[in-house]
Formats: sequence, structure tokens, C-alpha cells
Amino acid sequence: MFLRTAWLVLRKDFAIEARSWEVLTTTLFFATACVLVFAFAFVREGRAVEDAAAGILWIAIAFSGTLALGRTFERERYGETLRALLLAPAARPALYVGKLLGMLALLGTAELFLVPMVAFLFQASLFSRPLHLAALLAGGTLGFCAVGTLFAAMLVRARSRDVLLPILLYPITIPVIIAGVRGTAALVGATPDEAAATMWIGILAAFDIVFVTLALWTFEPLMTD
Repeated sequence: MFLRTAWLVLRKDFAIEARSWEVLTTTLFFATACVLVFAFAFVREGRAVEDAAAGILWIAIAFSGTLALGRTFERERYGETLRALLLAPAARPALYVGKLLGMLALLGTAELFLVPMVAFLFQASLFSRPLHLAALLAGGTLGFCAVGTLFAAMLVRARSRDVLLPILLYPITIPVIIAGVRGTAALVGATPDEAAATMWIGILAAFDIVFVTLALWTFEPLMTD
């Protein structure tokens, strides 16, 4: 029943997005604009500032992820959809898991466009260690979305939710973003440091376990209050 509920929530979000493509196109446009602005600032005479690619990639992921969280949960306000989901005879953590999986799919799709763009514009060897990069992106995206999904659902009825979401989200997810930046920087250096990247992947995995566990534990009482 738990997995079925999560799947139904995920399928609902996919069906809505497939009809409008609103959130995905907005997220991709914002992420592309963010990377292009940094490219004009940090690429001079065809050469990019050293080690800039890692930070810019994760800044674009964080900013576009925040926008996607706000736009996705904006839909839940229409027709009191979130209230209806909470009143359904289903485990509330399953609702959280369904929304989390939807956010992971959305940001993962955006990253498929972001990584090649950053690698091209900043001449970064992001694909030299594809498995390490994939693990860093997966770990960082999961940690960011785990906290973001919880806060976005909690603030869906707040009037100043667009302001409150980044204020609450970034202080907690900064360790995840820093770990992602440092791990990616270790891969794009002149001599890729696989040991350092592996260490940061382990740190991200620890953050993911903590964040997902706490979110599952606190989702029901926070949404009830």
C-alpha cells in the first residue's frame, strides 16, 4: 500500500506535467540562463576561470531546484489538492515519497542538459569519471530534494512561501551543496582525485540517510500542524 500510494502520487504529477510541460520548461530555461550569465562573467578570450565549472554547476542545480519546488507545490494549492491528499486513507510518508520521486525525476532531467552545457562552456572534463560524477549528482540531488520537498509541502499554505522557502532551505542544504562542489572539483582538476571524490560521495550518502529519515519522521506531524 505504501509503494502504491507513492506511485499514484508520482503518476499524478507526471500526468499533469505531461499536459503542460510548465515546470520542466521553466526549470530548464532558468538553469540555462543561470549558466549563460556565469559563462559571460567567467570565460575570457575562450578560456574559463580554473575550477569555476564545479561551483557553477551546483549553483545552477540549487537555484533551478528551488524554482521547481515552488512551482510544483504551487499546483497543490489549486482546489486544495494537498489537503485532499492528506485526507486520503493512505500513509502520509508515502505522499512525501511520491512528491520526492517526482522532484528527483525533474531535477535529474534538468541535470542531463546542465552537465553537457557546463562542460562545453567552461571546458571542464566532467565526463572523465562518469560514474563518480553520476554518484555525486545523485547524492547531492537526493539530499537537496529531501529537505526541499518537506519544506515546500509545509509552506504550501503560507502567503510568503516564495520568500520563506529559500530562507529555510539553503542553510540546511549548504553542506550538501559544498560536498557536491568539492567532489566535482576533485574530478575536473588537472589531475582527477578519485579518492577525494569517493570521500565526498560517502559524505553525501550520510547526509542523504539523515535527511530522508528525518523528513519521513517529521512529515506527518508537520503537515498535521
